[in-house]
Amino acid sequence: MEPVEKFTDAWRHRRDYAIDWKERTGGKVVGYFCTYVPEEILYAADILPVRILGGHQPPNLVAPHVFDMWCPFCRDCLNEGLAGKYDYLDGIMIAQSCLHMRQAFGAWEIHVPTPWKYYLCMPNAVRSPRAKPFLAGELAEFKEAVEEWTGKPITDEALDKGIETMNTNRRLMKQVYEFRKEDNPSIIGTEAMMMVWASQLMDKREHNELLKQLVEELPNRKLERDPGIRLMIVGSENDDRPFMEMVESIGGTFVIEDHCTGSRYFWDEVVPDKDRISAIAHRYCDRIPCPSKDWGATDWQRKRFPHILNLAREYQVEGAILTQQKFCDPHELDIPSLRRFLEGNGIPCYFLEFEVTVPVGQFRIRVEAFLEQIRAEELFV
Repeated sequence: MEPVEKFTDAWRHRRDYAIDWKERTGGKVVGYFCTYVPEEILYAADILPVRILGGHQPPNLVAPHVFDMWCPFCRDCLNEGLAGKYDYLDGIMIAQSCLHMRQAFGAWEIHVPTPWKYYLCMPNAVRSPRAKPFLAGELAEFKEAVEEWTGKPITDEALDKGIETMNTNRRLMKQVYEFRKEDNPSIIGTEAMMMVWASQLMDKREHNELLKQLVEELPNRKLERDPGIRLMIVGSENDDRPFMEMVESIGGTFVIEDHCTGSRYFWDEVVPDKDRISAIAHRYCDRIPCPSKDWGATDWQRKRFPHILNLAREYQVEGAILTQQKFCDPHELDIPSLRRFLEGNGIPCYFLEFEVTVPVGQFRIRVEAFLEQIRAEELFV
């Protein structure tokens, strides 16, 4: 089985993977709701962090706990917990996130039996000069809470290993992304997403070994397909494989993305420092921000927009699909400005609103029209 197939298997059988990992290692598993959770500290404590993802099924159990007008992703995640799909977790945590995900976490705390729970107060104004020292203090408290729970200290050596595990994972995935720049990429968008989704569910030490194998294989991997239009996908959380597959079956290839289940999750490394906690705090404040945190600087300029444009140019993007989980407030406020910014720089955009289950048939017609529009415009350039 090649690495991409193993990533897909881990994603499909995430519960079996975590249970098997616990049996093999005797370790604890902590589920997390937001990628601002400092996984370095969890790995330093020999804890497996796994991201809480939805099941893409109607969230029939959440109505008493979360408003229907809140984003489908938060409702889907909570529904999985209420349905017992995460009964293997030893702990659950969140880093200060959007209001909708905080509500899902709060309802989970009350209604889903989980032995250990932690709320990490991650600053929203990450570009404020006070953000990094504040977060360093919060991370120090978090480290102490983990030590108390596990009954063993987290040494500087353990933190170094946790940082290196995460940095190696980030570095290897960026190496894989280099192959997406090719005229006919040897790894398509759906496969790259499977790799990133699996990294949020697997032990990264095992994931790293698969990544090393993949990096060795990709130079000789040839896909017998027409790459068609080079696309970028930007927006809310996206782990919707059927949508990705559909687009890449009708004449497009996702060559890059910016969302928290894609490149934004792993793009930035921790810069090692003697003060390990401060180094981790710097990484999470300096990383490419979520729209809920892309503000608070003195110049009021968004950090994400130039980064997204740079990615589009670097990966030779011909069009961008902007996606929003329905009712997602941060992205709902962000997308109109982002669309004007990208289109003003010559990148056509198309907007789609996601629900728990995506109407693939309707989306197919709309995406086909967008691809035809790009082809027609390129004929006159």
